[in-house]
Amino acid sequence: MNRLQEMEVYLQQLKTQHLYRKMYEIEGPQVPITKIQGKKMLIMSSNSYLDLCHNEEIEQYAMAIGGKYGTGSGGSRLTTGNTSLHRQLEQALAKFKKTEDCLLFNTGYMANVGVIPAVCHEEYTIFSDALNHASIIDGCRLAKAKTIIYKHNDMEDLEEKIIKSRCKQGIIISDAVFSMDGDIVNLPELIKIARKYNLLTMIDEAHSTGVIGASGRGICEYYGLYNEIDILMGTLSKSIGSEGGFVCGSKVLIEYLKNKARSFIFSTALSPFTVACSIKALEILEQDVSRIKALQHNIQYFCERLSLYGIVITSKTSIIPIIIGDEEKTLKVSQQLFEEGIYISAIRYPTVAKNEARLRVTLMSTHTYEQLDYVAKRISELIL
Repeated sequence: MNRLQEMEVYLQQLKTQHLYRKMYEIEGPQVPITKIQGKKMLIMSSNSYLDLCHNEEIEQYAMAIGGKYGTGSGGSRLTTGNTSLHRQLEQALAKFKKTEDCLLFNTGYMANVGVIPAVCHEEYTIFSDALNHASIIDGCRLAKAKTIIYKHNDMEDLEEKIIKSRCKQGIIISDAVFSMDGDIVNLPELIKIARKYNLLTMIDEAHSTGVIGASGRGICEYYGLYNEIDILMGTLSKSIGSEGGFVCGSKVLIEYLKNKARSFIFSTALSPFTVACSIKALEILEQDVSRIKALQHNIQYFCERLSLYGIVITSKTSIIPIIIGDEEKTLKVSQQLFEEGIYISAIRYPTVAKNEARLRVTLMSTHTYEQLDYVAKRISELIL
């Protein structure tokens, strides 16, 4: 059997186990009602939490910038790809996160796989949450440091493993909002432990920026703990509605990453058009918190409606996991909802553990109460 035949067998096994993945073709913008494969759909799985992927003000600004700078960057930031726009966005992000400086990456994934190996040398020990995002896991694998996994958001287990490791140098890495469960890291305790054992901290804010905190500034605002995290990483592809990743921190950290992070050094810079989208979106966030408040109200309302219909769940973030367990049943429920015009992804192994398959609902600030009530009712009817 050659390698291609082995691939075919593997794909067939995935289908048998109800783990096969396929993509739907979306024919419209990332808005609550869009067109997917020729059908009008209510989209309940988008990471565009503040509905900024299709915003007239952002689009007009980006087109004007595209006319001035062109559509491509032409090289890496260290050669010809560094424009004044890139620096403008970095300064805006540093101000938004209240840090000294910031560095852009092409994606959040590229930020994590670049930063972790750059920071963690052979004598380091990485303490990583059991439910951290795949990009953090891959970053740990690329690093030459030892990686120790602690129980999810369990600060007692984290401290026990730090003591047992007897590490001389190390870092604690965690998501701020966990991408599949939607819960929030216990940051005050994590920082307390890090200080006690002289460890660095790195927090991934992919799903917290624009979602938690009174003005959407994320995990630091949520807990009132500014300037306590050593490496604050995030993305521009969720609430910001654009593309790219970023790392905020001290000027020393940022200068070091410019010279050490391979995914930054050897990648073509983000296009001026994309950077312009992020600049304007961030400006909108700073000027008007109404989208953030609307999103937070929708989160509360949707959880209340689910509970009313028999699915008791609480969340303070846009990610609301409805755990079904069985992969086949989860896939069938997702497919039935799709046929009815509701698009909710069925998340299965290996993204989550076996027998923890779920519908991963993600809310937008512009979902209406009527839409949320209807979806909550149909999910409960199909599951219960």
